[in-house]
Amino acid sequence: MEVSENRKLSIVSLATLLVSAHYGLGFLLGTAEKAMSSGVMGSLYAVSVGLGVIASLAIAKFYWTQIEQIWTLLGNRYGNLVKIGVGLMSWMSFIGIGAVQIIAAASILAIVGIPKLPIMVTVTLLFWVLSLLAVEKVSWLFRGFLLLNIVGLIYALWVLHGLPNYVQAPVEFITSLHQVSLAEVIGVSLSTTLLVVIDMKCHQYMVQAIDVRTVYLGCLVAAIAIIALAFLPSTVVIAAQNAGILPANLDAKQVVPYILSWVGHGTNQPLGIFLIGVLAVPCLGLGSSVLRVQTKTLLDLQILPQFQGHVVLIAAINALFALAIALKGGEIIGLILLFYTAYLSAVWVPWIAYLLNHGKLYTFSDFSVRLSLVLGSLSALTTLSVILYQPKAVFWGNGELTIMIVGIGCGSISLLLAQLSEKLNNTIKYKKV
Repeated sequence: MEVSENRKLSIVSLATLLVSAHYGLGFLLGTAEKAMSSGVMGSLYAVSVGLGVIASLAIAKFYWTQIEQIWTLLGNRYGNLVKIGVGLMSWMSFIGIGAVQIIAAASILAIVGIPKLPIMVTVTLLFWVLSLLAVEKVSWLFRGFLLLNIVGLIYALWVLHGLPNYVQAPVEFITSLHQVSLAEVIGVSLSTTLLVVIDMKCHQYMVQAIDVRTVYLGCLVAAIAIIALAFLPSTVVIAAQNAGILPANLDAKQVVPYILSWVGHGTNQPLGIFLIGVLAVPCLGLGSSVLRVQTKTLLDLQILPQFQGHVVLIAAINALFALAIALKGGEIIGLILLFYTAYLSAVWVPWIAYLLNHGKLYTFSDFSVRLSLVLGSLSALTTLSVILYQPKAVFWGNGELTIMIVGIGCGSISLLLAQLSEKLNNTIKYKKV
C-alpha cells in the first residue's frame, strides 16, 4: 500500500497517539515513585518527555519526508552492518521497558495481597502469549483504560483536596530545580529529550500525519498534554502525604495503586476493584506490545535462522530477558532511562553524521561511522552492565550521564580519529602519486 494512503492522521489523532505512546505505567508509577522522596521534582522525567516532543519538531519534517526508520536510513547509507547494529541497540533498549511493565504489574497486584515473584512469572507468561496474538487490533481498548486511569487520578486528587497543589505544581517545579543535583537534572532531562527525538514509537505516527503542518501542531498539542499529565502522579502523591493516608512502610512503587484503592474504599469494594483494574489491565497491552516490537525488530534484521516455531522462541527469549531485569529490581524510571540511554549513546553520533551528510554540510567516511557505532555500542553496553550490577559505579551520582559520557564520548572520538586517519592516508597516497 502506498504511503500516501496511510497519511490520514489529523492533529487530534496524532496528538492522542503520541501521548499514548509515552503515557504508560512507567511514566505513571515511575513518577509517583520518585515523588515519594522528591515531591514535585519526581516529575522531572515526565516533564522531560514533553520537552523531548517539542525538540522533535526540529526534525519532524525530515521524518515525515523520509518515512523510513533510523536503522533503515543509516543502513542504506552506511551498509547492512550499521543497520543491524542500530536495530540490535533498539531491540536492547526495549528490555528495560519490558522489565518495567512486569514490575508495574507486580506492584499493582501486590496491593491485593498477591506475592510479587509468582505474579512476575505469571505476568511474563501472559506477555509472551499475548505478544503472539493479534491483540494490537484492540489497542484502542488499552488506550481507553489509560484514559480511565487519568480520570481516576483526577478523582483521587479531588477527594484528597489536592487540586490546588496541581495548579501550583509547574511553578513549584521550576523554583525547586535547584534542590536536585545538577548531574541528575542534566542526566535525566538530556537523555530523555535526546531519546524522544530518535524514538521510533513517535516516528511511526508522525509519518502517518496528513501533512507537515499536522505533524508540527500534533507534536505541539501532545507536548502540552504530556507536560500537563507529568504533574498528575506527583501531586496525587503529595496530596496523599499531606492527608496522612500512606503507611510508613509502603513500597514507593505501590503508592498509586494504594491511593486508588483507598479512594475506592478498599480492594474488596466495586469502586476500588474498578480503579485497580483500569490500572492493571493496560499492563497486558503494553507488555505484550513491547515483546511484539522486539520480535519484529529481530525478524526484520534477518540475522536469525528461521524454522518452525522460531517466532515463539524469539518472543520467549525476549520475555526471559525482561523477567531477569525485573527480578534484579531498581527504580522504574531508572530502568527505563538506563536502557534507553545506552541506545541513544550508541546511535546519536552516527545519526548526526548521517544528518550532516544529508544536509551536504560534511561527509564522514563509511568506515568512520561504522567504527563509531561499534565502539559507541560496546562502551555503552559495557557501562550499562556495570551500572546494573554495581549502581554506585557512576560519575557524579547519575547513571544516565555516565553512560552518555562514555558511549557518546567513545563514539565521537572514534568517528573523528577514523576520519582523520583516512584523510591522512589519502593525503600521503596523493603525494606519492
